[in-house]
Amino acid sequence: MREKRPSINRPTSLKKLAEHLGLNPATVSVVLNDVPGRSIPQATRDRIKAAAKELNYRPSLLARSLRNRRTLSIGILVPELGDGYHTQVMSGIGDHLMDAGYFYFTAHHRHRKNLVEEYSQMLLGRGAEALIAIDTLLEHPFPVPVVAVAGHHPIEGVTNVVLDHRLAAELALTHLHSLGHRRIAFMRGQSFSSDSDERWRSIVLVAREIGIPIRPELVVQLDRDMISPELGYPVIQQLLTNRARFTAVVAFNDMSAIGAIRALQDFGLRVPADVSVIGFDDIKAAAFNNPRLTTIRQPLSNMGRIAAQCVLNRLHGTERFREQITVEPELVVRESTQATGQINRSSRGKKSKNPPRLATS
Repeated sequence: MREKRPSINRPTSLKKLAEHLGLNPATVSVVLNDVPGRSIPQATRDRIKAAAKELNYRPSLLARSLRNRRTLSIGILVPELGDGYHTQVMSGIGDHLMDAGYFYFTAHHRHRKNLVEEYSQMLLGRGAEALIAIDTLLEHPFPVPVVAVAGHHPIEGVTNVVLDHRLAAELALTHLHSLGHRRIAFMRGQSFSSDSDERWRSIVLVAREIGIPIRPELVVQLDRDMISPELGYPVIQQLLTNRARFTAVVAFNDMSAIGAIRALQDFGLRVPADVSVIGFDDIKAAAFNNPRLTTIRQPLSNMGRIAAQCVLNRLHGTERFREQITVEPELVVRESTQATGQINRSSRGKKSKNPPRLATS
């Protein structure tokens, strides 16, 4: 009589798999869960794993978590899932958690306060052992370890991973100052972005120290919730339409910088021959823009890895709570900045179309 096998169309149970193999369910469980310290012949281990694959056995993670009181899952809160800053931080987090054997859930909230609260509770309700928040405003403590990337508000039990914005401002403004730029247009970040206020305070402070005037008519406010170059295009277009005079632009981030460059080019201006532009973040697209973007590099992937390791250390009890972890930025000089009055060889002989009158100092 032919042996009756469990259906392979649906996942089989541990009990049925053990019956099929003629083994004790505990032995099968030890092998499939890689429990150390058990003396089971390698041939038996190989037979169990082959049968589990053939019969479509899937372990019950819910049952395992109930037994161990562990889910090995982390919840991640992020404003949006798209190219740029958030994606590179997420990449660092995901790679590190996977290497550590953890799973993660991601919820994006578009900076809506009600969704930040609702989704954080939903993640906890689904068994998240810790939370990582990226560019997300948190307002209260949580019953699990929490790390906030770009978090600037001290909250009990929350570790903030932040950039040294004072050093970032020094790197950006000292670079432009050394190239002779004094009439500089500045972009202020959106009110809902976690870094906006701290970055602007640092810029104002450093500009005062090194003698760069911040002119109100050359300060533009970003307010659109988007992660495309369209963010920076209209604000620079408006400055040009108003005949504002400036020789450089300090963008809030790389996406807005790329949009600013396009607005300048559409107005008939050359970057950097007529106007220099500096970005912030060093997203992957920055090195492939035309011109390649000079920017302040945040170690985005590494910040994600730092955040992931921090929550793991807290979960495993290997590190005491740290209120803040500060990382350093780096100036990356490429093609979008140059000295005022310096002729760019690639632009020599080209004429601008109706450019506004620009100051050189």
